[in-house]
Amino acid sequence: MQQTRRQLLLASGSALAGVSLAGCSGSSDDGDNQSEQPSESTTEQSDSESEQTGAEPSYAAADVGVVSEWNAIRTRLRDPVILGHAGAYDSAATVASDIFERFENASGENNAHETLEQTEESSYHGFEEALGRLRETVANEELEAAHEAMRTADENLRSAQATLADESLLPSLTLLVMGAHVEDGLILLSLGEYGAAAQEFDQIAARFEENLYDGVAEVDRGAADSFVSAARQASSAAESEDREAATQAAHDAFGAALQALYAAEDESVAGAIHMAALQARGWDGAAAAAAGGPTQAFAHAASLNEYRARARDAVLLSENGATEAAVETVQTGLERFETARAHDALEETDHESYESFEGALEDLVTAFENGDSEAATAALETLDSALRSGIAALVSGSMSALLEASYTRIRVADAHEQYRLGRRDRALELVQNVFADFEADAGGFHETLEETDEGLYDTFEHDHLEGLSTAIENGDDEAVASHVAGVHETLATFERQLASTAAASGAEAGYLIGRALDGAALEALGESERASTVMTDALGYFESGAAGFHEALEEADHRLYENFEGQIEAGPSGAESAVGLGVDAIYAVVSASAGATGGAGSIVSDVFAHFEEARVHDLVEEADQESYESYESALESYISALESGENPSEHVRAYAEACLQAQFAVAGAPDKAPANPESSGGEEESEPELEGGPNVVEGVPDDADHVVDMRAVAFDPEELTVRQGDTVAWRHAAGEPHNVVAYEGAIPSDAEYWASGDFDSESAAREGWENGVGAVQSGQSYVRTFDTPGEHNYFCVPHEAAGMVGTIVVEE
Repeated sequence: MQQTRRQLLLASGSALAGVSLAGCSGSSDDGDNQSEQPSESTTEQSDSESEQTGAEPSYAAADVGVVSEWNAIRTRLRDPVILGHAGAYDSAATVASDIFERFENASGENNAHETLEQTEESSYHGFEEALGRLRETVANEELEAAHEAMRTADENLRSAQATLADESLLPSLTLLVMGAHVEDGLILLSLGEYGAAAQEFDQIAARFEENLYDGVAEVDRGAADSFVSAARQASSAAESEDREAATQAAHDAFGAALQALYAAEDESVAGAIHMAALQARGWDGAAAAAAGGPTQAFAHAASLNEYRARARDAVLLSENGATEAAVETVQTGLERFETARAHDALEETDHESYESFEGALEDLVTAFENGDSEAATAALETLDSALRSGIAALVSGSMSALLEASYTRIRVADAHEQYRLGRRDRALELVQNVFADFEADAGGFHETLEETDEGLYDTFEHDHLEGLSTAIENGDDEAVASHVAGVHETLATFERQLASTAAASGAEAGYLIGRALDGAALEALGESERASTVMTDALGYFESGAAGFHEALEEADHRLYENFEGQIEAGPSGAESAVGLGVDAIYAVVSASAGATGGAGSIVSDVFAHFEEARVHDLVEEADQESYESYESALESYISALESGENPSEHVRAYAEACLQAQFAVAGAPDKAPANPESSGGEEESEPELEGGPNVVEGVPDDADHVVDMRAVAFDPEELTVRQGDTVAWRHAAGEPHNVVAYEGAIPSDAEYWASGDFDSESAAREGWENGVGAVQSGQSYVRTFDTPGEHNYFCVPHEAAGMVGTIVVEE
């Protein structure tokens, strides 16, 4: 009997099933490519062979849906390493964590997580452990180890694919992983990493020739030759920094892989694998966006610092007898916020913070009108806390720390103005409040500064912040001014080290907005000379570069740049206008940054163009109209989010869910697809009931000195330094339920054992988790007061394999 094309692919590439394609160099992009369509003669030959063998796959359609989803994960494993090659290690760690979170949260019938565990338990554990190492190694900037972890994770998924479906399907699955990896190289192109992209393309071509060429050539020699040629062309074009040519060549290589796939497999199988590759290419867009610069959400978060600065200046006005000006300052803020771009973003992202913030603004006005200074202080604290939480909800930890640093500069400047007004005690109180918030790691600022540059950390805290308190107490005007300038310079340097120019510009704009508000407040107090000096100094700082903000704004929107600069130059009379223009400047620079990197939006737009002309388009539409419409709708929304600079996280997840539904539909099992957890309506199998124990509480206690966020597979911060007697609250921030368990042999010998659930040993805590005890769920926190100095190491039982470990250092 004549062999089918798939049999030829398997037989001629006998080593293929054992090749870990995730070990290739990697590459990315998307696009419109019709070359996966077999020629008419090829189609006829394939049909003829099918008729001769009459063979049907030995696995169920739902199994094809599952193995295709595992293929999407296999392909996505490459993204953290790609980002590592671009030097974007923070983004790489975030992507690795997100892969784990999505896998952990998979639910419903035939989901990737439970099916892997049921199919091959050793592969399940091996995959989770390797994925944890992948996150840890990219976070530690250990690329070689990250490569190894990626390969191990891939090998475990391949093993399960062979068990669930059939080993004969592995060559085709692996072929599409490599085809999509060529597209991965476009992430590097989008970030301007042309040399790294060229190397990726070249290494993929070499590995294809070594491991896959013979098997693919037996099926379709033209496709095999085209793949190698296109990958080499992509490499050459990348070396020449010809992004357009490199992108098209990567698309051609992906098309060649598809051509061989459809020649080897039944359409339903090939279509499911094809859709999984498009899911992986969609995730490439999110990876490029994560590394390519700040998003619209960052602009929203940065703009919120205006209201924090405005509220503080209103309190300054009230405390110095200018009640009407204080009320007017807050009312202007209320009016501005109602029409602000950040308004809806905050309301949708963190409704509780939104309501608390607006209520605090109204309470400030009431307190000023009633002459109630205590109520004003309470309202200010509420407002500050609400916006700090809102900012943390809108942006990642490092960006939250960046904006907290900018706000700290504003607060220190306010303390200086109070000092100059003769209110030395109040100035000292303000500085002490800054110090307390810093020690409590408000906004993640303390830990991020220390991790970024320990020298800057020591300079800020010990040289200038402590020195400023002493200088204020001593009434040393010159030393006060010197330390204020030192805080400003140190934190400006930190911002430049921590963030891209676009993100640093958001922080710089916030600082200049704060100084403009200071100028307006001083003018209202009759301190015209000082108000003019503040505005002049702000202008000088802006013109000196302001961490790249000056040039970034000039390039992003020259007219806006001139207007902003002009209003600062106008002095106190232009202050309020400068505030509005400063907020516009934040959005302008962020938008220009998104347009400059451009890669994320174009990557996903190319997926759409590809799908519209691809063979799988009609396969999805014919298989299930609802899945087809959901896929196109999700893809369009995702593209729109990327092009507008929105945070794409929610949109890419919706897109991935739509892909998953389409994968099962094309495979022939639309009713067997895992239910979307966002819309399952509670029809999932019920989980065992979980309980926390006596030390797990609702919310975060007011007396907590420090808060550690428990994210999908990480504690944030991972290491925290506290003082003896401090109370730490571990707050559930994302993912599945967690627990907090001390390593019995890795805490001080004289320390009492501790864990959520109040267990007296590590073994008891581990067993307790198996029985549902000690869990910290959404809306809850685990609370512990540390009395024993030393290093306390701990972990999360369900996510230990993923690297979810932490350390508390208790100082006397």
